Amino acid sequence: MINLAFYSDQIVPENGAIDDRLLAVIASNGLGPRIGYIPSGPEPDRKFFKERRAYYACHGLDLCIFYDLEEMHTENDKAALFRCDAIHLSGGQTGGFLARLKRSGLISDLRMWAADGGLLIGTSAGAIILTPTIATDALFAGNDPEDFMNETALDLVPFEFFPHLSSSPSFLPKLIGYSQHTARPIFACNDGEGLVVTDEYIECIGHPLRIANGEARPADTVPLSAI
Repeated sequence: MINLAFYSDQIVPENGAIDDRLLAVIASNGLGPRIGYIPSGPEPDRKFFKERRAYYACHGLDLCIFYDLEEMHTENDKAALFRCDAIHLSGGQTGGFLARLKRSGLISDLRMWAADGGLLIGTSAGAIILTPTIATDALFAGNDPEDFMNETALDLVPFEFFPHLSSSPSFLPKLIGYSQHTARPIFACNDGEGLVVTDEYIECIGHPLRIANGEARPADTVPLSAI
């Protein structure tokens, strides 16, 4: 059973509904409060880690492990990460994050951990990496997603994800165009919206869009098998 939380952005008041659903998933799965943190890039001052740690603490959760992909780690370090009750994949530069994950050898470990029911929380870039490809991220650099479909990621769900939809009026028409090049639907969210995948369902929180076959429609909660 896959347990995933997709945030467009996280430390904004509008995310209360996603936070509540995340806490419910933690409780229903009998998980504890310990969360590991994997940053998208070097974070020597741990600024974003400290912000997230304070954020989670407000919900009774403990962001207790900082696992920098640029540092050398022992097998004990890795074991400690995967003993956490959930793992947070941070926002940042998606392509660089994916490259670091692949170099670290964590891709297969994260995939297996998620397949065994481990809870992964992705914010922005981290959420994109939960999907089959990071192609949609190309829009943030002004590129065409169809040129980056081979940038494969964790492949935990049969759809693609796009955060920060309202950041540019060009994003939606470009995603609609891209949807004619990919067989997978694209779930697009504004900040304060998100998705929770659990019990084989995709739960839409807020008003995400489902973009497929050249059309954008309001997304509904549906079984993964219906994608």
